[in-house]
Amino acid sequence: MKLELNGVVYHFARSGAGFPLLLLHGFTGSGENWRPFHSYFGANSELIMPDLIGHGRTDSPPDSGRYCILKAAADIKELLDKLDIAQTDLLGYSMGGRLAITFAILYPEKVRKLVLESTSPGLRTEEERQARRKQDQQLATRILEDGLAVFVEYWEGIPLFRSQRNLPAEARANIRRQRLQNKPEGLANSLAGMGTGSQPSWWDRLGQLSCDTLILTGKLDPKFCLIGQEMAASIPHAEYRCIEEAGHAIHVEEPEKFGTIVSRFLSNEYGLNSHTIEEPPIDT
Repeated sequence: MKLELNGVVYHFARSGAGFPLLLLHGFTGSGENWRPFHSYFGANSELIMPDLIGHGRTDSPPDSGRYCILKAAADIKELLDKLDIAQTDLLGYSMGGRLAITFAILYPEKVRKLVLESTSPGLRTEEERQARRKQDQQLATRILEDGLAVFVEYWEGIPLFRSQRNLPAEARANIRRQRLQNKPEGLANSLAGMGTGSQPSWWDRLGQLSCDTLILTGKLDPKFCLIGQEMAASIPHAEYRCIEEAGHAIHVEEPEKFGTIVSRFLSNEYGLNSHTIEEPPIDT
């Protein structure tokens, strides 16, 4: 399916039945990343899985300013409005999590429950943001000069994804296949326009979030574990869970645990207990 949102044609998929659940993928990903979770969420949720701007089959405008995270959040609101969805549950991973936080802060009335996987509210100081913008611009230039295949091989080898080396060869091949379906210009502009250094810092506004929030990080990703715990301490109705044997991409490395924990949170099978870090029991 596709819709024009504020001048950009977005592609998205819908499946399942129930209360809407909007799923936002990470950098180099696409809505396709969430298809395996239809079996976990589809019975009680209507899954809406867009390709974010510059990714998948969604347009890749030449102006990096169009990728601004505030504009991307406005696109998501336009998507919900055109689908006649007054309120949704919202799940975001990494870059998609930063967009989910942005959306929940700007449009709080649109979010019932919020799930944040391995993400952050941005960088606190302008000095940090400036350094990150420089780094992201270097990566963007690398994509355009070296080509997508070379960049994807480099991206898969960075320390953030080291734990994925333990995945079966078929799983790693599927991840690479999906990443190679992106457009170099889209990924480069996404880094420049929607990178962590380009977005506002939301740290001081996390206390405004009134929705129930589930924060997930992998134990093998210590940087984001610290960020996740700090976010949980700042959000009034937050639950933090650290997943054993997982790194940055929990939904890829521990899909059964991820699907079970998120589905229970969305269906209210367990209540919020702020700042706990234990995993819930999983039926086998």
